[in-house]
Amino acid sequence: MSEWLGFSLEGQRYAVALSSVREVIRPGDITPVPGAPDDVLGIVNLRGQIVPVLDGRRRFGLHGAVDASQEDAQRVIVFDDAGSVVGMRIDLIGDMLQLAADDIAPPPPGRAERRDDPVSGVVTRDEGFIALVDVQRLCRA
Repeated sequence: MSEWLGFSLEGQRYAVALSSVREVIRPGDITPVPGAPDDVLGIVNLRGQIVPVLDGRRRFGLHGAVDASQEDAQRVIVFDDAGSVVGMRIDLIGDMLQLAADDIAPPPPGRAERRDDPVSGVVTRDEGFIALVDVQRLCRA
């Protein structure tokens, strides 16, 4: 069994391996970085460490606007990928999931062909699918 942290973006459900999650914080003051890629919101100072913050919606190709009533639920998941620390703003933090290897199916056809696609697999639940995210691919610059 492996542990995963669920989250939502534009109503779609995702999960990341808990072992890759350093912490979850409120978005706070994110300083924009001129010339940064479209999916980079900017940087935050996290206890003296400068951490780049990705926009989860843009990173996953979702371009809808966040409803103002939902802004308070937004969080930044801070990942530690082999010493490289990166944050990603998400719409809503979800549940902890415990998954067995045989619960996980490969990503839908076509997705795996893209080298930069962060979705590594899917899990079926009563209420639909949960896309499992590979943090190494997600955080790759």
